[in-house]
Amino acid sequence: MSIHNETNAIRLQADRSHHREHSVPLYLTSSFVFESAEQARAVFAEEEEGNVYSRYSNPNVDELLAKMCHLEKAEDGFAFASGMGAIFSSLAALLQAGDHVLAGRAVFGSTHQLLSRVLPKWGISYSYADVADSDGWERLITPATKVILVETPSNPGLELIDLEWLGELKRRHNLVLIVDNCFATPILQNPVDYGADIVVHSATKYIDGQGRVLGGIAVGRKDLIADIRFFARHTGPAMSAFNAWVLSKSLETLQLRVEKHCHNALQLAEALELNPALEQVRYPFLKSFPQYELAKKQMRQGGGIVTIAVKGGYEAAKRFLDNLRMVSISANLGDTRTIVTHPASTTHSKLTEAERQATGITPGLVRISVGLENVEDVIADVQQALAKV
Repeated sequence: MSIHNETNAIRLQADRSHHREHSVPLYLTSSFVFESAEQARAVFAEEEEGNVYSRYSNPNVDELLAKMCHLEKAEDGFAFASGMGAIFSSLAALLQAGDHVLAGRAVFGSTHQLLSRVLPKWGISYSYADVADSDGWERLITPATKVILVETPSNPGLELIDLEWLGELKRRHNLVLIVDNCFATPILQNPVDYGADIVVHSATKYIDGQGRVLGGIAVGRKDLIADIRFFARHTGPAMSAFNAWVLSKSLETLQLRVEKHCHNALQLAEALELNPALEQVRYPFLKSFPQYELAKKQMRQGGGIVTIAVKGGYEAAKRFLDNLRMVSISANLGDTRTIVTHPASTTHSKLTEAERQATGITPGLVRISVGLENVEDVIADVQQALAKV
């Protein structure tokens, strides 16, 4: 019979042992034993399936990947120690000296550092394209372009990219499309449906959902994942068995959590839309959102992130943050607890002022990761802090 995604996120699991456990145990082992010298040879030669070493694979990691591949409609995957490990390994595995990456301008701060400072050491160049300039993407593609890399919604400005259009662009030029789906999660959108070849996640965020562990995921085409797996196995950014066990358990509640995040975020955005202390409120499912129709087209709900622009710039934003009573100030997001972040002075502080302005990160911009608390308490805390700005 056909099984729904949320059911598979709960029911898919590693093989049950002779102990008949209902909940999958932790496989805290660095290595695995073989029944014979011949089996060891065959497993290493990839003639027989089996675990060798937990840097390569582990039952807990395999279970997590099986669930993520199903949720993202992907053929295969690899799990990493962090989200940036997933992004770096995907790029490093698929690119070589002389290649070019075309990226959406609105990328996470550390992704920008990879593109602008790390990959150029190995002769890999990049260009940024603006979401609003569809013709510009085509002009920036060169014979050296191999990969398109985007976030949608972007961090922190919530810019959306039309994935259907982007899929057609990559097919026309025979490129590899990598989509960072961290903000939406597979619950809200599936980039593979539109032609994405690789989908990456910082599992630290909504996949965990409770601010406990780090993790990264890359899933996608089997042939491309084979290259990524080879790179990762020999460079060592593998996810630990413990983190994989935690994250696999977290997936059992992902659907419920994301739906609640979305409900609370929309309520907060609507409550703040006319607040006199704010220049702007951005949320994909607000009708005032510039890309509202696109959001409705490719996302099932609006996500758990709201951004606000506080009148008065950085000093006013600081006063807002310092007057919050319940909401946490942190660089994380996707937690059960509501979190606020000032990107210009924290997560995106290494960008130049011009680079921040180009991606809409103004001095007064605050990112709110709306949690699972009673939304009336969140709204009350944010409003009382804004009243003191």
